[in-house]
Amino acid sequence: MSEQITIDKKAVEDALNVVRPSLQADGGDVKLVKIREDGVVEVALKGACNGCPMAMVTLKGGIERFLKQAVPGVKEVISVN
Repeated sequence: MSEQITIDKKAVEDALNVVRPSLQADGGDVKLVKIREDGVVEVALKGACNGCPMAMVTLKGGIERFLKQAVPGVKEVISVN
C-alpha cells in the first residue's frame, strides 16, 4: 500500500509562478493539471515547451528540481497532455 501524501496546491501554484517567467521568455508555459496522492505532480507544458526537444531537461532539471525544494512532499513532476 502506498503512502498518501498531502501537498499544498497553493504552494505548488506559487512555485510554478516562480519558474513560469523563464518559460514564458522562451514562448512556453506550464499549467498544473493534478497533484496525486503519491506525491507526483502532473503538469502540462504549453506553447513552445510542448514538443520541444529540451522539454524533459526543463521539466526534470528545472521545474521538478525547484518544486522538490520549494514544496514539501513533491516526489516527482511529470508532463501530461
